[in-house]
Amino acid sequence: MIDAASTIEQRLAPVRGREQRSRSVATRFTRAEESLLLQAARAKGKNLREWAREVLLSAASDSASKEADPLFTEVQALRLLLVNTLEPLLRGEKMTPEQFREMLRYVKTNKHKAASDALTSYMQKGVDQP
Repeated sequence: MIDAASTIEQRLAPVRGREQRSRSVATRFTRAEESLLLQAARAKGKNLREWAREVLLSAASDSASKEADPLFTEVQALRLLLVNTLEPLLRGEKMTPEQFREMLRYVKTNKHKAASDALTSYMQKGVDQP
């Protein structure tokens, strides 16, 4: 049989290899919101605090990562297409169907890099880049 006192001592002992958790973030929810959160935590087999901690840390690391989400990437693809297609048209040049297909290939190939570059620019400078 496990001694209850030794189990508590083990749980209170610092975990080796990680910094002690000493900071807390609090917020308030309505009863309906709390119920929704509890359901989500239970669905993952976790208590609410453990689940909320994981969700918050995951969201924070996602927003800090340089990888663009798919929607942002597609917005950047549209931007590439518009900028690269409208400029020659505004100069009075015509675009053949083959040139347009080539432009679509270019956009498909470069949209991820464009999205990554845009996110990097926003994170470094915090302002729009031309």
